[in-house]
Amino acid sequence: MRTIPFTEGLETEFKSDIKCYPDHDLVEEVVGMANTIGGTIYLGVEDDGVITGIHKNHRNAIGAAALIANNTVPPIATRTEIIKEENKDVLKIEVPRSRGVVSTSSGKMLRRRLKLDGTPELIPMYPYEIPSRLSELGMLDFSAQPLPGATLNDLDPTQRIRLRRLIQTRQGGEKNLLSLPDDELDIALHLVAAVGDEMIPTATGILLLGKEERIAELMPTARSTFQVLEGTSVRMNEESTKPLLELFEQYETYLKAWNPEREMEYGLLRMPIPEFDWSAFREGLVNAFCHRDYTVLGSVRVMIDDEGLVISNPGGFIDGVTLKNLLTVEPHGRNPSLADAMKRIGLAEKTGRGIDRIYEGSIMFGRPWPDYSESTNKTIKLFIQRAKADLPFIKFLADEQNRVGKPLSIYSLMILSLLNSERRASLDRIVNATNLSENKIHSALENMVETGLIEGLGKGKERVYILGKRVYRENKEYLEYVRQTDIDKIRYPELVMKLARTKNGIISKKDVIDLLHIPSSQAYTILRHLQNDGKLQLLYGGKYAKYQVIES
Repeated sequence: MRTIPFTEGLETEFKSDIKCYPDHDLVEEVVGMANTIGGTIYLGVEDDGVITGIHKNHRNAIGAAALIANNTVPPIATRTEIIKEENKDVLKIEVPRSRGVVSTSSGKMLRRRLKLDGTPELIPMYPYEIPSRLSELGMLDFSAQPLPGATLNDLDPTQRIRLRRLIQTRQGGEKNLLSLPDDELDIALHLVAAVGDEMIPTATGILLLGKEERIAELMPTARSTFQVLEGTSVRMNEESTKPLLELFEQYETYLKAWNPEREMEYGLLRMPIPEFDWSAFREGLVNAFCHRDYTVLGSVRVMIDDEGLVISNPGGFIDGVTLKNLLTVEPHGRNPSLADAMKRIGLAEKTGRGIDRIYEGSIMFGRPWPDYSESTNKTIKLFIQRAKADLPFIKFLADEQNRVGKPLSIYSLMILSLLNSERRASLDRIVNATNLSENKIHSALENMVETGLIEGLGKGKERVYILGKRVYRENKEYLEYVRQTDIDKIRYPELVMKLARTKNGIISKKDVIDLLHIPSSQAYTILRHLQNDGKLQLLYGGKYAKYQVIES
């Protein structure tokens, strides 16, 4: 079985070695890959994926690794090995992502990118791109740097008044900052930095307190856009270079006009239910401005349309952050000084876990989870879907939080939300859906079983979870509860046979898992029972086993 990919990509490069690929070109390819996201080079494979083998001069894998290390600055440690594919030898070079900016020994700095047709190419890395790269790796705080050409006169006194008012009125604002004179307050919030004997505004200072016209001159990348679309009609499209403190207040005002609320009775109180959660919006906005790449052109974009709310910003996830670990990775950002100032003013979540608030804002109203799936290595895109609020689920969560006297953890909220939408789920399904560790999920599940929030059905790998009896009882869903706990199991064979007939008489274990949301072992047991009952016959076994309906 072939282990080499069939096509090239940003992390995969093929190089023909029929005519002995030049060593200096190989070193440049390694540098470009290390300065991007790392990857693997296959020497002895043509661009179209045809394996032609390596030249005799490249049969020493250890020598190739030494060649690369001796011709890169700082030295790049690669893993090299000769692999055999289709009876031909190929040199496999695994290139790690660099923790800095690397070059060839002759001083060439390169990086990779994808062309319009999706194939990769090697291009120069220019000096202005180095701060962006270091910032992405968490090795440079661009927001803490003094801005060339900036002076204290570029800071707007009216914005300083706004800053003090926000600290006073925001719940998380550090009130002790208010006793400081302006010059000491600037230093405390990293709004200025010493350059010789002079204090110069930093990028953070200009972004928060700068005069609008000077922001446009000193930081032309600091642009933002607020858009509202209804169908194909543009109802609002405003670009801005305002300082962030003023911009945040303005965007919150804009959202009020496009964020209708309805009220729900909860006991003697009326609970407002907005279309988009205010806390989630604020945290999404803070994240977009704090984590954007200010070294590249582009705008932070807020867009409201018929589908929902989108907040996007230039600059992908920084090193170590992925879609799968968003909720668990240690909080760190691209612009720590700006993020720290936001927290101390009271605009951002103190713990750095604003992402939890964004998820909580959707889950607490029984809506789909926030979606980051359209993010790329160049842009982060948060999508919050428009959806009808689930009133019984809202009441259930409110009752539970009142009962325990504290908010539920984000893990518990995600589990309850998943069970509310899918009705039942196994441990594996919950782990895959939440991207949280199995240990954390298992612990949260069993704690909720003990408190009656959820129920566990079955044992071992066949154990699945559903919402607790009192949830169904309070929602008057008695039939649904009985169905989840008993009737469904009786109907499993019937449903499997129905699916098999729909699929031209052929079914696999994966089909059963996807249909019933049950563990692999339980799906296998159902198929074996149907086989023993003479309703299915095994076509072929193994990992990808298929079963065929036996027509009576």
